[in-house]
Amino acid sequence: MEKAEIKSFLDYKVEQYNTPQFIETDPICIPHRYTKKEDIEIAGFLTATIAWGNRKSILNNSRRLMELLWDSPYDFIINHEEKDLIALEGFVHRTFNAADLQYFITSLRNIYLHHNGLEGIFTKYAMKDSLQPAIHEFKKVFFELPHLSRTQKHVSDPARNSAAKRINMFLRWMIRNDATGVDFGLWQRLNPSQLSCPLDVHSGNTARKLGLLKRKQNDARALKELDVSLRKLDPLDPVKYDFALFGLGVFEKY
Repeated sequence: MEKAEIKSFLDYKVEQYNTPQFIETDPICIPHRYTKKEDIEIAGFLTATIAWGNRKSILNNSRRLMELLWDSPYDFIINHEEKDLIALEGFVHRTFNAADLQYFITSLRNIYLHHNGLEGIFTKYAMKDSLQPAIHEFKKVFFELPHLSRTQKHVSDPARNSAAKRINMFLRWMIRNDATGVDFGLWQRLNPSQLSCPLDVHSGNTARKLGLLKRKQNDARALKELDVSLRKLDPLDPVKYDFALFGLGVFEKY
């Protein structure tokens, strides 16, 4: 297909998948349980962190996690005591276990008390045309407290050639806004034009079939290549095409 045909095709698919019905079976349904900004941020970040593997398992474990956090994530983050962290023992999602979760809770408290929250960090380190350097800086802040080295693998780093799929998905949730109400658009100091597509096997394979991506690995270099292609289609809202690429790959086996 020619560029104009690809854009028209993908725009149509965005309209098909970027709807409220998308929320019901997607991990984004977890932060949609909340109305307070900080609750949405924390629920979104923790859900995105464990959003790999079987979708049913992701949703079940994310709901259980919210229950462990008193179904009030920000209140738990700020006001928890040591005994509350002990109560988290037993939680596990694939390789993300209770020790990882306990550090995440401790680190998030530090971030909200001393770094102006999650939005504050990403805003501070954002580049005009990319948030990938901000993800790298965020990881450094996130692990500035004493921690188990194993826990670091649960926060990706573009500087280590990671596509950082889950963090980019979280950032899409927080920053992108449209009339459908799927993404939240909470962080208004950052722009959708700075976002990168949450690149995974599904979106990557679809992008290659459409000629938007040539690199075979789903890594940071591939993400940069896909960024260029999607920004040509819509420089103001390039990651709206995540809905199209993912939907085509998962639901239509494109």
